[in-house]
Amino acid sequence: MAIAPHVSRRLEELATRYALPDGAPERLAMLLELLEGERSAITTVRDPAVGVDLHVADSLAALELPAVRERGRIADLGSGGGFPGLVLAIALPTAQVALVESVGRKAAFLRSAVERLGLRNAEAIQARAEEWRAGIGAHDLVTARALAPLSVLVEYAAPLLEPNGELVAWKGVRDRAEESDGRAAAAALGMSEPRIEPVQPFPTARARNLYLFSKVSPTPPDYPRRAGMARKRPIRAST
Repeated sequence: MAIAPHVSRRLEELATRYALPDGAPERLAMLLELLEGERSAITTVRDPAVGVDLHVADSLAALELPAVRERGRIADLGSGGGFPGLVLAIALPTAQVALVESVGRKAAFLRSAVERLGLRNAEAIQARAEEWRAGIGAHDLVTARALAPLSVLVEYAAPLLEPNGELVAWKGVRDRAEESDGRAAAAALGMSEPRIEPVQPFPTARARNLYLFSKVSPTPPDYPRRAGMARKRPIRAST
């Protein structure tokens, strides 16, 4: 398989827009090729012509936040096909990126992709965020895209962050109830009110928002709760 010329041109455009390091377009093209060739259920979008925007450009949108460019120890939760985690590892070669994924076939894809891409700054971790004890307090940035509601993401991320670390969550159309629950979780877990940054990673993107939470005080000692509780009994504004 070879990447189509228009996809290569689009990757070059993105490299210029985000001042990516030398070799980044080639590595991003290889990632799209790996995804296209993967036959297990990693993602429903495998066509590079679609993925170059829906996956790669969308992931790179986080570089519009200075906080992302300045961070050195990143945990990408629910990394799946590597978006945004592998893309950020390519874009930020001085950062160390943990690709945290609980599903075995997806973790296997991530391990293979890290090796094929020659990324020395990325590692696939097969674990649930709540059970990843080695990650507690070890990161200055947590990222999550298409994973869970805001309140759940805040609960996953807060224990993994060091003081002043930040969570960046990718979301679409703003949901006031979800935002209220996210603020309630943040207040309970030592995180700030979110800053919401609208982004347009590609021309046809609509209602794309990045939510940025900062860790402003210690996480209560009874967190993380046992696996699954964040989703089964999420922190809500009403409670």
